[in-house]
Amino acid sequence: MKKTLLISSSEQGAASLKELLKSEGFHPVTVCGTAFNARELAQRETFDLICISAPLADENGIDLSRRLAETTRSGVVIIVPQKNADEVNDMLTQYGVLVIARPINRHLFHHFLQFTDCFRTRIMKMERENEQLKTMVEDMKLVDRAKLLLVTCLNMTEAQAHHYLEKRAMDLRVSRVEVARQVIQTYQN
Repeated sequence: MKKTLLISSSEQGAASLKELLKSEGFHPVTVCGTAFNARELAQRETFDLICISAPLADENGIDLSRRLAETTRSGVVIIVPQKNADEVNDMLTQYGVLVIARPINRHLFHHFLQFTDCFRTRIMKMERENEQLKTMVEDMKLVDRAKLLLVTCLNMTEAQAHHYLEKRAMDLRVSRVEVARQVIQTYQN
């Protein structure tokens, strides 16, 4: 399931796009007709794909697509009339918004959606890796702070402090980080 937000001012256009998205495996599809409602929905819920059929009743859709690309983790696609496609593409490429010209070629639409899905998957993987690295850095800071406390409070050398943390973690069958937290709690003023 790939949760999708479809924004279209045209009920008929929304119905045909909804069916096309469903046939590509994007469902459930939530439909709204205005940029205002779309912004509210995107703040409350997480979508895998946001598809905008421009223009909208309350704006042209360009500002909306830019904002959604900047503030969500969703893949963002905007569908515009053929005559505007190149200009809109030039404006939105830097934000990671994929521009599709209307009338829609089903074969190309399929590939555009696959590309958007692949791009989003790669970004999510990078975000997970980034979070893991942040956690590792924070853990290293805790261990280093505990070593410093052992050096200053118990007159250990850095090597002795390191060995103490390693041995204590092994003896208690907990992580070095947990032992570091205990040391910090014990010796920090």
